[in-house]
Amino acid sequence: MSDDQKDWRKLGFRTRAVRAGHERTSEGEQSEPIFLSSSYVFESSAQASARFAGDEPGNVYSRYTNPTVRIFEQRLAAMEEGERCVGTASGMSAILATCMSLLKAGDHIVASRALFGATIVMFDTLLPRFGVTTSFVPLTDLDAWTQAISPSTRMLFLETPSNPTTEIADIAALAELAHARGCLLVVDNCVCTPALQRPLTLGADMVVHSATKYLDGQGRCLGGAVVGSDALVGVEVFSFMRTAGPTMSPFNAWVFLKGLETLDLRMHAQSRNAQILAAWLETRPGIQRVHFPGLESHPQHALAARQQTAPGGLLAFEIPGGQDAAWRFIDATVLVSKTANLGDTKTLITHPASTTHRRMPPEARNAVGIIDGLIRIAVGLEDTDDIKQDLQRGFDAIR
Repeated sequence: MSDDQKDWRKLGFRTRAVRAGHERTSEGEQSEPIFLSSSYVFESSAQASARFAGDEPGNVYSRYTNPTVRIFEQRLAAMEEGERCVGTASGMSAILATCMSLLKAGDHIVASRALFGATIVMFDTLLPRFGVTTSFVPLTDLDAWTQAISPSTRMLFLETPSNPTTEIADIAALAELAHARGCLLVVDNCVCTPALQRPLTLGADMVVHSATKYLDGQGRCLGGAVVGSDALVGVEVFSFMRTAGPTMSPFNAWVFLKGLETLDLRMHAQSRNAQILAAWLETRPGIQRVHFPGLESHPQHALAARQQTAPGGLLAFEIPGGQDAAWRFIDATVLVSKTANLGDTKTLITHPASTTHRRMPPEARNAVGIIDGLIRIAVGLEDTDDIKQDLQRGFDAIR
């Protein structure tokens, strides 16, 4: 390909998802190769020195330079419309790498209180050991974000839609606020992926992913990613990766590459299935509330329609009876998978208060709507009539 053709951002999203980053080797392979090598051979001592110094591009050691991982990084960067991506061992290591590479003792984060449970634990208990503090605010309250920013604030961090209650943040408004106050805006784009939402084009500085979820799409491998500018990700986050080493494995990178090829198709199909199920759930007797951005009853329905190309495949609903009723509902299902993952082609069901968010104090969970009667569903690609029939078993169990 010519240099102009290698600017993948000039090509369509689906083309980028299938082809970006891969330059065929002399073997002429059609599928991206897996380079299972820990180290690489140099032509001379001078070349080895130049590689280690960063004066010459090329592979050095697979902790931070691996050709298969590089293809994944280049492809995801092109899909997110960012300049650089660094692959990591997990989604949580992507968040840790972002914080450790850009923050120092005395710095302050303002974060949404509607975050994944492990992210809250990291911000609330681990980062303070290194002198970094966090203030948590309601995701959708721009005034609260504004008031929480102090002279030491360096980063605003959020996920949108939030997991599991699907609250939607106004990314452009938060980007404007962050930049006016000299802060970075970091968005966890795990639930939407670049197939449905591209925070960098809305003003965010960096995007983090759990590649384990929708980017993989079939529940096979662990991985994460950080996407942003050459200066922030290509220099700062990459330097942390090179030294600390929470590295994505080449095999997992290859699996994620296969997942990216079908990402657009899966995300829109799962969104359609979730829309059907959310509308059906709203009609079920005893349902107290359905959380899904595609419903007109969702508080940020209009914002989601502007900011996303589809509502996504994640939904949650509330039933009376607390944890006991929620467990009986979940245990009565036989088709959907009882697991706390999300982003699979198979529909998954879980009770967030006792699984993904159980390490949060009860009062903190309740404040973000993760009540004991909340059930989360990550909608897959099955026939929706079959999913409805299975969920009806749950309703029958709590009747």
